[in-house]
Amino acid sequence: MQILSFILFLLLTQVSHAAGATKTPNVIVILSDDQGYADFSVHGSPAAQTPNLDKLAKDGIRLTDFHVDPTCSPTRAALMTGRYATRAGVWLTFAGRNHLHKEETTMADIFKHNGYRTAIFGKWHLGDNYPFRPQDRGFDKSFIHGGGVMGEVPDYWANDYFDDVYSDNGVNKLVEGYSGHVWFEQTKKFIDQNSSDPFFIYLAVNTPHGPFNVPADRIKPYLDKGLPETQARFFAMIETIDEGVGDLRSYLKQRGLDENTLILYLTDNGTTQGYLGDANGHPNGSGYNANMRGRKTSAYEGGHRAASFWYWPQGGIVGNKTSNTLSAHIDVLPTFVDLFNLTLPKQIKFDGQSLKTVLAGHATPELKQRTLVVHNQARFGKPLGDGGLIKYKDYAVMQSNWRLVGNELYDLNADPAQRQNIASEYPDRVKKMLAFYENWWQEVSQGERLAPTIINPLEQFEVKLTSQAWRSDRAIYDQSHVIAGIQQRGLWHIEVAKAGHYQIEFSRWPKEAVLGFNQGYCRDMTNPSLDPNFNLYNFKPRTLKVNKVSLLLNGQNQSEQTIKSDLQQTVRFETYLTAGVHTIEGLMHEADGSQSSAYFLYIKPRL
Repeated sequence: MQILSFILFLLLTQVSHAAGATKTPNVIVILSDDQGYADFSVHGSPAAQTPNLDKLAKDGIRLTDFHVDPTCSPTRAALMTGRYATRAGVWLTFAGRNHLHKEETTMADIFKHNGYRTAIFGKWHLGDNYPFRPQDRGFDKSFIHGGGVMGEVPDYWANDYFDDVYSDNGVNKLVEGYSGHVWFEQTKKFIDQNSSDPFFIYLAVNTPHGPFNVPADRIKPYLDKGLPETQARFFAMIETIDEGVGDLRSYLKQRGLDENTLILYLTDNGTTQGYLGDANGHPNGSGYNANMRGRKTSAYEGGHRAASFWYWPQGGIVGNKTSNTLSAHIDVLPTFVDLFNLTLPKQIKFDGQSLKTVLAGHATPELKQRTLVVHNQARFGKPLGDGGLIKYKDYAVMQSNWRLVGNELYDLNADPAQRQNIASEYPDRVKKMLAFYENWWQEVSQGERLAPTIINPLEQFEVKLTSQAWRSDRAIYDQSHVIAGIQQRGLWHIEVAKAGHYQIEFSRWPKEAVLGFNQGYCRDMTNPSLDPNFNLYNFKPRTLKVNKVSLLLNGQNQSEQTIKSDLQQTVRFETYLTAGVHTIEGLMHEADGSQSSAYFLYIKPRL
């Protein structure tokens, strides 16, 4: 009897192990914000303190020639879709040109279609309203800040990384703690609640992006090393990410989930503070950039080469291995589909290719011979026009070790720092790579069309639009710009799903600020944890003298409301909106005769 019991125990154990071996893997994608390829001690940085990230890299497989776009929204769009961001409708970080086309299928859509519980924590930056929010794009759980940076206009007013208000599936929620810790704690909470099902988590931390707000006690060790304060804050923020990753891995191990959870760690563009040279200059500035030229926004290597650490023990992605096969953000989703045999909810024409063979230790000839393009359409501080695409702007064509940057050609094998333009020596290669760009541009530029916020009360009862989403020649995208009362005209594009009577409110401040049109505001910067250079453009606070506001619909003045008191917070209009696309503006008239657009719009059905 004892022998039979023992045999039965062995059989059950084998079945249990077999079940564990075939259990659907979990997936966690961690994306840091403005950390560059070189900002890891494993990549040679003398300043970065990243023991946990180094361990993740060494436990798994590193892709050392992996590329993203030179700015954040395009990288996120490409990562989420496996398609070039421009094709999917994203090439700027504001002005509505960061809205992922509503018909695009996202990574979350695909995982959800395959039975996964899906969540995002941190930064989305692909739209703040329907149909562009994470909860509209396949995520069961969305716990994020607004806009692209905490403290931008779409974010909850006066968020500063400490004890802030976040959007929890569209509902504002105050959470204590440093944001860099909050995202990891929310991730663990989600896993606790969903570990009986496979889960996909997109952990998109908002650090080390400026403003460089970080607990003050974290800064001193870096100052003691002689780093400038902003750079010290930058590396202190990276240290908090590193600790979060280490804590998350320990948690997964305690839960018995580490072996069958794929962790992918990525960076979203070149560094902002790890290297302080000119964005497009040679590597002769202060700091460390792994012998690369350029940083964030640059088409040179330092602007778009990114970290890419893959780890999945049960899938054999282990062993402190590296691959220098040319690869990119657009490859991540096709790789997941291939690795996990995911089915697609509809047919998708991916621009990326599966890296399954690369992760297995070899690359197919097709991967070795491929050509990729990255480009930077950002125009910070420059006229935007309507935010449309600009051909030939800041692009790089990449093929093996070759880089065509505009009309310059570089061989990274001989010249990794891109110091010597050898275009005149290889005219045929330049011609072929330029022809590739021309064909690529013709294809992806077809994504240039309006992606207006859709007014559909059944999906989002009240819509809040901010000046960051204007079509305007000048972007008012940061809360400091609002505090400064910058005078600028801008239009919102909306698409009304159902004709009807709507209530429209305009304001100079967001409602949560509880301030009137003609009241001033100044941030309290006495907390030593806050970046003293928060107001990047040194704008001074300005108090407005608004006496009336006009509602302009499709360029026509519909109505006016007078400001009856300096404490009046909003002006309210009621109007009938036909179905279809409209432009809308709240025109503020000041006592001195000057005019500018209201920074905030709230629209909902008239009850």
